[in-house]
Amino acid sequence: MRRLVLSLLIFCSLPAWSDSLDDLYKVAGWSDQRAHFNDALTAAQERYRSNLPPAVYQALVNNSSQRFDPQAMDTRAKDQMRKHLPDPAPALAFFQSELGRKIVAAELLATRRDQLAQHAQGLPRIEASATRQLLINHLSNALPAREAGAEVSLAIAGVAADSLSSMIPGLLGGGQAQGMLNGQRQRLMEQIGGELDNTLLYVYRDLSDPELEEFVTFAESPEGKAYYQAALSAVRAGLAVGQSTSNLAP
Repeated sequence: MRRLVLSLLIFCSLPAWSDSLDDLYKVAGWSDQRAHFNDALTAAQERYRSNLPPAVYQALVNNSSQRFDPQAMDTRAKDQMRKHLPDPAPALAFFQSELGRKIVAAELLATRRDQLAQHAQGLPRIEASATRQLLINHLSNALPAREAGAEVSLAIAGVAADSLSSMIPGLLGGGQAQGMLNGQRQRLMEQIGGELDNTLLYVYRDLSDPELEEFVTFAESPEGKAYYQAALSAVRAGLAVGQSTSNLAP
């Protein structure tokens, strides 16, 4: 579960506006993070192979491949970002800056398959000064990492249950399934929150204190809040946790 929180960390009809959103999606690392998610999904499928009957396993692979089709995930995520981010220009400018590129590189490194495997049992404890700890605490409150991490965890863990439900309709009633998801989501958020400061200290370990302070300033600004709120909506739409695969738009 701890490694999944890393995964943090995901457009108006006017052509220039649309281009800005497409540029932001690329520059902020969304396509790369989605690819990293699909790598984690493939690893999860392999773990299920020896624990499920062949028919159920094949249903899992087929169902998750449809649900998490890369193009469909990108489309759902971009559509939500289009709805929730009125002006992408400030976020685009930030992530195009030298610091923004450094932040995205750090996040992409943390969610690479080899890095997730290396830290499958947890991240090392990071010692930091009181000033840096305070900055990280501000950042952990500004970023929707708990919420996004929970969605990623539920998406990975839910592929088997979703496949069983598709093979045996009505196995879990809609209300029962949603109640279970909500309970799991809250527990995951609490677990992620307990490790979040150390996770952010590790992920952004190569940022200097002034760079970290600049990052916090953006994340806490109205423009930063708007971006990260839209980002969380995009993550939820892309992963579509709890939604029936048959009801998802291609």
